[in-house]
Amino acid sequence: MAAQMTDAHRRFLQALMSNGITEGSEAKKLHQHCCETDKVYYAHDKLDDFISTINSHLQPLFMQIRKGISEDDGRAHYAVVNLAETEVTKMASDYTESELELFRKTMDLIILSENGFASSTDILNLADQLKTKKMKKKEAEQVLKVFVEDKWLSEKNGEYTLHTRCIIEMEQYILSNYQDVARKCNICHSLAIQSQGCESCGIGMHLPCVRKYFRGQTEPRCPECNEFWSCDTPGTKQGVSRMGSQT
Repeated sequence: MAAQMTDAHRRFLQALMSNGITEGSEAKKLHQHCCETDKVYYAHDKLDDFISTINSHLQPLFMQIRKGISEDDGRAHYAVVNLAETEVTKMASDYTESELELFRKTMDLIILSENGFASSTDILNLADQLKTKKMKKKEAEQVLKVFVEDKWLSEKNGEYTLHTRCIIEMEQYILSNYQDVARKCNICHSLAIQSQGCESCGIGMHLPCVRKYFRGQTEPRCPECNEFWSCDTPGTKQGVSRMGSQT
């Protein structure tokens, strides 16, 4: 039998939904705040149990609070996902058809790229090839800005990648629509867009997971096939020695 939902659980869920996505340490603070405000039992290490209770009540509504990892720094994040909505339907009420088409094409570029990024130049070159309605570059730039503000994309130095919120919410869609290229991280088992792959067996790992896994190892070996991990691993002993040999 599912544990009882309290006002603290409802308050937590409401805050999570209005945030779109919440970083792990913020979620912990929110958990404490909700429990103390509604005078409900609080234990600092029981956030996962607290979320499980909410999820058991969300199940009939085809919704779920999901945990994901930021590909940038490896930090945990939480988002409320609608399991009944597939593809980019969740976005359909917020954007026009041509904006959604630009998003899908951007997603293609990012997921099919070597490093999980697409340059603004490549994305803007797609703007006048849209089937729904061609977009001027200025207009497309504005749309990309909105996608970043709404936490579907992240941008760094003119390069775009999928925001953690997008990865959490669209994991199933991406795994089923990009079966040949999409893979899960061998360490944290979350979808890996920005990742390194083993040249021997093909498994992938997020960069923060690579750094954590190989930390302190002088000769990093694949956790799956034990072959030498040939990618550069910054932040580890091997990464440091490689950098030394390049100078």
